[in-house]
Amino acid sequence: MAAPVRAVAPVRDAASASSAGPWSLRHLDLELRVSFAGAGAGRVRGRARLELRCERDGAGAELRLDGHPTLSVSRAALLPPPGGPGDPAGQALPVESRPFASYGSALHITLPQPPRAGQLLTLLIDYEAGEGPGVCWLAPEQTAGKQKPYMYTQGQAVLNRSFFPCFDTPSVKFTYSATVKVPEGFTAVMSATSWEKQKDNTFVFKMSQPIPSYLIALVVGDIVSADVGPRSRVWAEPCLIEAAKKEYDGVIEEFLVVGEKLFGPYVWGRYDILFMPPSFPFGGMENPCLTFVTPCLLAGDRSLVDVIIHEISHSWFGNLVTNASWGEFWLNEGFTMYAQRRISTEVYGLPYTCLEAATGRALLRQHMDATGEDHPLNKLRVVIEPGINPDDTYNETPYEKGYCFVSYLAHLVGDQSKFDAFLQAYVNRFKFQSITADDTLAFFLEYFPELKKKGVDSIPGFEFDRWLNTPGWPPYLPDLSPGQQLMKPAEELAELWAADGLNMEAIEAVDIMGWRTYQLVYFLDQVLQKSPLPEGNVERLSKMYPKISKAQNAELRLRWCQIVLKNNLEAEYSKVKDFLHSQGKQKYTLPLYRAMWGGSEATRALAMETFSATAPQLHVNVQNYVKKILGLQVAEA
Repeated sequence: MAAPVRAVAPVRDAASASSAGPWSLRHLDLELRVSFAGAGAGRVRGRARLELRCERDGAGAELRLDGHPTLSVSRAALLPPPGGPGDPAGQALPVESRPFASYGSALHITLPQPPRAGQLLTLLIDYEAGEGPGVCWLAPEQTAGKQKPYMYTQGQAVLNRSFFPCFDTPSVKFTYSATVKVPEGFTAVMSATSWEKQKDNTFVFKMSQPIPSYLIALVVGDIVSADVGPRSRVWAEPCLIEAAKKEYDGVIEEFLVVGEKLFGPYVWGRYDILFMPPSFPFGGMENPCLTFVTPCLLAGDRSLVDVIIHEISHSWFGNLVTNASWGEFWLNEGFTMYAQRRISTEVYGLPYTCLEAATGRALLRQHMDATGEDHPLNKLRVVIEPGINPDDTYNETPYEKGYCFVSYLAHLVGDQSKFDAFLQAYVNRFKFQSITADDTLAFFLEYFPELKKKGVDSIPGFEFDRWLNTPGWPPYLPDLSPGQQLMKPAEELAELWAADGLNMEAIEAVDIMGWRTYQLVYFLDQVLQKSPLPEGNVERLSKMYPKISKAQNAELRLRWCQIVLKNNLEAEYSKVKDFLHSQGKQKYTLPLYRAMWGGSEATRALAMETFSATAPQLHVNVQNYVKKILGLQVAEA
């Protein structure tokens, strides 16, 4: 069995300016006052209290924290030990903000004298923030209700340094508490294990489990909640709460129970979901206890609830066991994709899960075709050089190639129940820690000594080192053939629709009413590949399948809009416009602008018209990506 526990050494993270390593952060306390200003702006006045421990002698009298040019520090002080002598307001310390990278700065704080190993210090920092990339202010028109402004924070990967001064690296974990005062008529929620409303519209939060800085998240808005399970509620704007309750009632608990059976106890207490305003640029963000998700998941017929399985899986892989640096993001996402597909197999069966995995593989193929297989980002271990923003390395590889590597490890074991047991042991061994791929693979070989003896880490062509350090297509692909029973009918139907003379008898013989989302997605992907279809075929397809052409399901809407554009179906261009007006998720928005810009004069005009109408409701990053596609000037951050 596994070797005895050893401490995982902190990893040097090139994306952090902080003194993480010589110092550890034991607890962070935030006192925040949030105020809205006009037109999608506002301020956060903050006081951060950091309880630090010096980890080794020779740390020096200077301490560095991650900050941001938009985060202005008015005072730093060293607090006296609890109950000890000294001014309770603390001893003022010199603090200086110096440039570090395009995405942050370094706060240099000078201590009265160099600390000794094991010494505990408490720093107090008064600051203001609000204009940085991690703090997002929405004007009323960017929300679903259109009545009140809204504020949310997004920490991953390196954005929380513009929200509060910290060790902004996934290699450092700590507990936190927060007191947040917000204007009347607004509610605050955070990624925390406990939540309490006090007088003066002040909310108090505690996170009792250690987490990295990127998982601290705050929302202030006109939001309400409804229970949907014994340890779950949904949060949303009042106009969305009924739809959210109806869609998710009883669903989350089923997924959590399966996750616990496979990967061990769910340690975070509650699992709540917050439906964000339509301009939220991501599908989901796995903030512990409170996953943020796009309102695109409210399809009205529960056809997208399985998307939440991915975020639930992060409760074990990513949030509990975390990559120590963003260069090994696959440790978060590859394991989470594997866990998601294990839960999905238990709930929906193997054929459907294989079909979903096939759509993931197709996305990886598209990505690698676009970049070239030997692009350095197509490795699992990405070298993030100093100055490079980890967010700029984001792509499909850590998700889908990572999934293939974890599937390869399972294939080496050759027994699903034994590999499931390994995953439980892995989570238990590394919970609340941040680790590297070397830690993961060493533990795998310790856990399976017979595989270590066989030298499975160096099988020619499948070497662990090659998986990590060589760019390109995965050396091993899991068998997705059980999905064929769902793929084959979808492929055959797409063939029928691509034919010159439509065989309506054969088409009408196929009943798609019982097809689940990913079977329909697979069918539409096939149709898109075969587009443009012969004259008149798309119009007939649209009339024949209102389930597709009039869908509220965002995955279907995206594909249908792509088909409309590829076939120059001007009669349905309004659907493209409507979809882009209804949401601002990056995954849906960018492909449609690329398709419009790569199409006819009419679709280019549609792109310009739609963007000028919707730009104010988009997240600033998404605005800039669209501007690049359309050849417009991008304002420097």
